[in-house]
Amino acid sequence: MTNPKFETIAVGDALPPLTLEPINRTTLALYAGASGDHHPIHIDLDFARKAGVVDVFAHGMLSMAYLGRLLTQWVDQAKIRQLGVRFVGITHLGHRITCTGKIVEKFETDGEKRVRLEIQTANQYGEPRILGDAIVAL
Repeated sequence: MTNPKFETIAVGDALPPLTLEPINRTTLALYAGASGDHHPIHIDLDFARKAGVVDVFAHGMLSMAYLGRLLTQWVDQAKIRQLGVRFVGITHLGHRITCTGKIVEKFETDGEKRVRLEIQTANQYGEPRILGDAIVAL
């Protein structure tokens, strides 16, 4: 965790990126167990093929959790005031996800100094998978 200071950061500054290991079946099975989301589209190849996709793919909420990790490597979890995302693409097996963020606004609310961040996940081809924003107190 870097614990940035409101006074020393600027609009346009980037968060340290978070690059993860390629998505694999073990990760999906472990996430299913931890989250309780056992939807077969994420863990059952036969089900996925019957649904018209080539293979299983990652849970959207797994990628959202990675964005949470991006934020908590930058600030303490208690500083996160808001996190919202929009799913824009499927994260397939083998995708190497990188989470990034940048400061787009500095402001004060109720005496608390805050920043608004644009955040995203993208695969190794640079294709966004999740787009979002977050508000963090500093």
